[in-house]
Amino acid sequence: MKSLSFRKDLIGVQEELLRFAYKLTANREEANDLLQETSLKALDNEEKYVPDTNFKGWMYTIMRNIFINNYRKVVRDQTFVDQTDNYYHLNMPQDSGFESTEGAYDLKEMHRIVNALPREYKIPFSMHVSGFKYREIAEKLGLPLGTVKSRIFFTRQRLQRELKDFV
Repeated sequence: MKSLSFRKDLIGVQEELLRFAYKLTANREEANDLLQETSLKALDNEEKYVPDTNFKGWMYTIMRNIFINNYRKVVRDQTFVDQTDNYYHLNMPQDSGFESTEGAYDLKEMHRIVNALPREYKIPFSMHVSGFKYREIAEKLGLPLGTVKSRIFFTRQRLQRELKDFV
């Protein structure tokens, strides 16, 4: 009987979950895929759901986690890692536009400036450059959203100040 109630609840939230999936992906097909993956994960983990708790919240959490994991996988797959001894090219996209000697020097200088920053500025900035959203950085580092935005902003300002001679 518990399984029948679970499936009924699952069917009842499908429409809302599809809207949420569309907000996350902004693509109809990806939203449908995300909804299907979320529903399958919920069915696979039915025994972990505690009855008389917020079912819709549980489903939204599953969907959000799947979306974040998929997003991070895409970012990881699109990251180019240069295997040469020139470490300043690590994790740069192949079409970065730094093929010239001057561009490589600018990039090397940028890395020097960022690496000289205190950890509380360097880590959020590096995560932001890697593709993480402000909210994701705040959650991962356990910081308020405003603090993360400020630290990234101040790091950008410092880079602009110190690199003004290179432009």
